[in-house]
Amino acid sequence: MNPSKAKIPPMKDLTIDNITENTIRINSQSSDPRLTYLLERLVTHLHDFARETRLSTKEWMATLEFLTAVGQICSDVRQEFILLSDILGLSLLVDSIDHPKPAHSTEGSVLGPFHSHDAEDMAHGDAMSHDPQGEPCLIICTIKDSHGKPVSDVKIDIWETDSSGHYDVQYADREVPDGRCVMKSDQDGHFWFKAIKPVSYPIPHDGPVGKLLEKLQRHPFRPAHMHFMFEKPGYDHLITALYTRGDPYETSDAVFGVKQSLLIDFHPADKMIAKEYDVQVGSAVLEHDFVLVSDKEASDLRDDRSRKALADLGRKVKLVHGLPVPDVD
Repeated sequence: MNPSKAKIPPMKDLTIDNITENTIRINSQSSDPRLTYLLERLVTHLHDFARETRLSTKEWMATLEFLTAVGQICSDVRQEFILLSDILGLSLLVDSIDHPKPAHSTEGSVLGPFHSHDAEDMAHGDAMSHDPQGEPCLIICTIKDSHGKPVSDVKIDIWETDSSGHYDVQYADREVPDGRCVMKSDQDGHFWFKAIKPVSYPIPHDGPVGKLLEKLQRHPFRPAHMHFMFEKPGYDHLITALYTRGDPYETSDAVFGVKQSLLIDFHPADKMIAKEYDVQVGSAVLEHDFVLVSDKEASDLRDDRSRKALADLGRKVKLVHGLPVPDVD
């Protein structure tokens, strides 16, 4: 931007007492009210954090070096910043705010750093995993709306680790996707596929996020789970996962993803299921019903919760496209 066209308020002799208000002033010239609001709140909280903790130069430099290291280890198949957001609880918090779920609908969970966009389309009944060491299982699911009606033609993205607890993208010699697929629900809202029973595993802990967990005396393990993502126009985007009940890490998930409503149990296939789905009698079966909410249901609930939360904070704002901005009228 041409400096001569910038309307910069005069600033000098900035101190602990006036740096925050002046930083907010200079950041408040954008034509985007949402950006202005985000920066105003970010600067306020960051500056208050520094004041409250009496943050030292050495500590701040260590923070900058840590964030630099987080960025440097990121790649097309490893997103360390998502991992950092996950272990700080921020991923789950943002999802809960942006995608609120009414009672009796499927709750969301964390995306995680290992979703990819190259999963192959798969027909119902096909095998998602080709790991010979994994314990085979059959997954039978339905998708309904909040009124109990089947939802057809939903795009479902599914992914899990292999039996050693590694995602396919973690292997340097990966040639084709495995342990992941994309399918669509049929006219009755059904979908089913073959996979392997999920196993618990550690999130990548050889990088800066892992070192932080070690300093905090936290373990890096996640309970056994399988990821699901649902997309269909008119319905709120749902990212979730199903977690095996009784896993040793059920109550100490490193990324805070477990919710009671997402705990599941496998049961052995009886003769009827074995014949209908072409699996061995006694093999592991998971049956689960997912409930999606409409865009309008989610939007109305999000707006209602936003108004209440911001009123409790004493913030004078209004909602524009579902997001708060300063109310200067």
